[in-house]
Amino acid sequence: MNLEQTLAEIRRGTEEILVDDELVEKIKSGKTLRIKAGFDPTAPDLHLGHTVLMNKMRQFQDLGHTVIFLIGDFTGLIGDPTGKSATRPPLTPEEIEANAQTYKEQVFKILDPAKTEVRFNSEWFGKLGADFMIKLAGKQSVARMLERDDFKKRYKANQSISIHEFLYPLVQGYDSVALEADIELGGTDQKFNLLMGRELQKGEGQDPQVVIMTPLLEGLDGEKKMSKSLGNYVGIAEAPGTMFQKIVSIPDALMWRWYELLSFKSLEDISKLKADVEGGANPRDIKIELARELVARFHGEEAAASAHKGAGNIIQDGEVPEGTPEVEVDLEGQADLPIGAVINKAGLASNSAQAKDMLKNGRVKVEWNTVEASLKLTPGRYLIQAGKKKIAWVILK
Repeated sequence: MNLEQTLAEIRRGTEEILVDDELVEKIKSGKTLRIKAGFDPTAPDLHLGHTVLMNKMRQFQDLGHTVIFLIGDFTGLIGDPTGKSATRPPLTPEEIEANAQTYKEQVFKILDPAKTEVRFNSEWFGKLGADFMIKLAGKQSVARMLERDDFKKRYKANQSISIHEFLYPLVQGYDSVALEADIELGGTDQKFNLLMGRELQKGEGQDPQVVIMTPLLEGLDGEKKMSKSLGNYVGIAEAPGTMFQKIVSIPDALMWRWYELLSFKSLEDISKLKADVEGGANPRDIKIELARELVARFHGEEAAASAHKGAGNIIQDGEVPEGTPEVEVDLEGQADLPIGAVINKAGLASNSAQAKDMLKNGRVKVEWNTVEASLKLTPGRYLIQAGKKKIAWVILK
């Protein structure tokens, strides 16, 4: 690629670059850049929303640069306060270790292992000691920390802010110093933390990193950020059929956003697909193409080729039949609903007695897992199978 093409690829799917002129100079220098992206191991599995950053990391690898996949095992002990209305409970070392291991197993479905450094920030913070943390805390004022939107809101609302939460952006920023990062990638919600890295690097006499922020991926509903807690996610470890059907089910208006942020197709190829739709092509066919690409990335070509096929009258795990209906169930103001009531209200059982009988005999599955009658579902989107033939996407509201 020439310089213009390279910059176009880097800018693809970005929300903001600070500072763009510095990015141009770093690319023009011709040196192999160090690209940092940090992930706190807060959950055992990753979803497509997490992969937006990883795709950008892969782009830099394809351009010949070194990517640092930083696992925040030390910052995980603090708990990222970003976007939180209350102090986030820190993870235990055991939880962090277990989650970090699954991250390492999953990321190389996208990243090139030969061009990836996997690092843990406990490597340096585990050695620096309390005196260093006190000096680091002296780098910023309380007034500066309260410029953060989430801290500001909590302070004005008289909600608790723990002292250790102020350390989080400082620790994340110092990671960039320790790794001598040229560029740091992060979501738009991480802007304060990312810029802290630039400030601390300047203080250490380093060339400040360029900050590249990617947007937060909208989930299956096309509105809210993809999140497991909202049930609007596609997990990269989910069964091929489940992943395929979820992707095909996204609103047409969301399709190009997902292509831009998740697909490895070139901008030229995506433009051709847009032209096809404008010329009368069925948007569903374009979503099927995206679903096949993503399923193949995480499960292989063979799984992608068969994931869209129905399984006859007997529904097999991981194979969601085309045309699986969506059913909305009203919680009527309740925080949750027993699974028996859910399948009854969704029409997957003829009545409450049949629902109870199917649960008793292990004939009800949620996301392919057999469930018991004691299960209660909170608001979200669930794939529910009752018996051998009835299956639906159930949206609890």
